[in-house]
Amino acid sequence: MWNQMIAAERDLDGELDAKQRTQLLDEARTLLSGYYRLEDPTRFNPQSCEQRVEVELADGLLLRGFIDRIDVAATGELRVVDYKTGKAPPAAQALAEFKAMFQMKFYALTLLHSRGVLPARLRLIYLADSQLLDYAPDRDELLRFGKTLMAIWRTIQFSGETGDFRPNPSRLCGWCPHQEHCPAFGGTPPPYPGWPDHSHTEAVSRLTESAA
Repeated sequence: MWNQMIAAERDLDGELDAKQRTQLLDEARTLLSGYYRLEDPTRFNPQSCEQRVEVELADGLLLRGFIDRIDVAATGELRVVDYKTGKAPPAAQALAEFKAMFQMKFYALTLLHSRGVLPARLRLIYLADSQLLDYAPDRDELLRFGKTLMAIWRTIQFSGETGDFRPNPSRLCGWCPHQEHCPAFGGTPPPYPGWPDHSHTEAVSRLTESAA
């Protein structure tokens, strides 16, 4: 497959030296081996891969995304599949699992609105260690999730209009190059210039207010 890609796009071959190319192909073989230990792709026919989805919620919030894979059973049931190149989070890292499922519920909600069908199963495939994480969503749960997304968007709007962005310290702060400007580290943020497209913010705010 690599040779086919190079034949189609010859510029790709020049972007990697011999060591980088070997490392890339070794990692790809590992991930593909992990996948084939979990599924036989000859035994099912996905309805779509990299499916673009777009829906508008009640307050005008527009959701867009790309779903890795959508399977449809003969009975019409939907299964949403997402591939992860990392390893499955250990039981102690419940937050990582929560974040992954947040993404999957996002996809399920878009399908519920666009197709009127509740996905029967959300599946995460962790290729690095050949693990599966399955979840069966509930319709009422997804509708509540939609309200959560709208509340998050209203919070983003408020922050965008007022410049009130609260620090949220975590272990990731060690990677941040802006600690000198962060109140959590005793810094002072620079003056807030406002959102580049403030008119859009106002328009969405009006939609939100009218929906309320």
